[in-house]
Amino acid sequence: MQLRFLGKNSTPGDSPTLYASDQDTYVIQGWKVYANELLMRLDVPDGQTVIEVPTELFEHLTKDGLPTGEIKKYSDPIKIVTEQGTCVVQGPEMHDAEALSQMRMPDYETCIEVPKSSITALLEEDGGPDQPRAA
Repeated sequence: MQLRFLGKNSTPGDSPTLYASDQDTYVIQGWKVYANELLMRLDVPDGQTVIEVPTELFEHLTKDGLPTGEIKKYSDPIKIVTEQGTCVVQGPEMHDAEALSQMRMPDYETCIEVPKSSITALLEEDGGPDQPRAA
């Protein structure tokens, strides 16, 4: 799998990053979620993991040809929006060795791979009562 870097929201020691893949997916690199109070609110099946990223990370979607990266609807794969303005995102943990070799990832981070359609759907206006669960 080949990755195309879209952007990152980085401060020293932190590097949530967004990639587009050649498999019609996005690879999202973020902080591993260890907080029990967050994990207890989620059903995380085998093969999936939970990461946390700044909401602003999705602004880099414009580099993949999307008109905006502003999240307008909070639903899968975003599970929770925290009081700090970050998103708790759940999805299949990335294990593709070729893709992982293209990334620089500290031990306290991991990445998930999600269909592009699941992310682009978050950019559409929400017509229903779905609201993010606050942490």
